Amino acid sequence: MTRNSAEAEPFFWWEGEILVVNILGRPAASRDAIGKPRGHQLEVSVTTAPRRGRATDHMVRFLAGEFGVAPWAIEVVFGRMNVNKQLRITAPQKLPRPFRRS
Repeated sequence: MTRNSAEAEPFFWWEGEILVVNILGRPAASRDAIGKPRGHQLEVSVTTAPRRGRATDHMVRFLAGEFGVAPWAIEVVFGRMNVNKQLRITAPQKLPRPFRRS
């Protein structure tokens, strides 16, 4: 998927081997989970409280497992201290359900 075809999947696009994802973070949740797309963002819940970027750090570790990459392969472009984030995931080995086509 390219950036120009964002109408079908507006929360993510590919830049070569890099997957760019817009995230709506839900800190202090009951469990870590990838939720559903909400407009131009994908909802991702994590159990860690939002203190000094710790929820984002936990989210990166959680998503690394979900995408089959090391945590260092996920770059937080913006939003480390905010619920609105953009991540760049280099060469994901797995794609969770919201990223797969039916």
